[in-house]
Amino acid sequence: MAMHEIAKFHYFCNTWIWNNKQRLLLKAVSDLSSEIEKYIALESSSTVDDQIKQAECECCGLKEDCTSDYITRVKGCHCGKWVCGLCSEPVNERLYRAPYTAMQDAVSFHREFCQQFNCTTRLNPKLSLTCAMRDIAKRSHENRSSRNLSAPKIARSSSCVPKIDFKH
Repeated sequence: MAMHEIAKFHYFCNTWIWNNKQRLLLKAVSDLSSEIEKYIALESSSTVDDQIKQAECECCGLKEDCTSDYITRVKGCHCGKWVCGLCSEPVNERLYRAPYTAMQDAVSFHREFCQQFNCTTRLNPKLSLTCAMRDIAKRSHENRSSRNLSAPKIARSSSCVPKIDFKH
């Protein structure tokens, strides 16, 4: 082979490789675009229920506007009960602190707490404050009396400091 024939062959090989890479790249791009078109067609054909509904929390009674998909997910997490975001935190905290508590029990405990709060605190805040102060005083008294019974005091029989003799 002559030198100019080797150069032609080298040019042909490089061009062929570059053209094949370009074809592969074009094929990859076209495959990707066809996949994207499939997803767009699938999205437009599927019926998504974006209808907004009003859901009422079964614990506190708060009403929120939510999609039906979101309502279904929340009910699935809380044993068929719709619980708002404010109430879901105490319910989850209850589950965290008492790991063997069932979700149903945690939701019902928080619902009872909210009902008690709505019956007393909202109707008569002064009475609620008085009851809270009474409970604090009661707990404080119980703590003091339980400390007195459980820990016996050591009586001193003699002084720990020896007498100081100033005459010497």
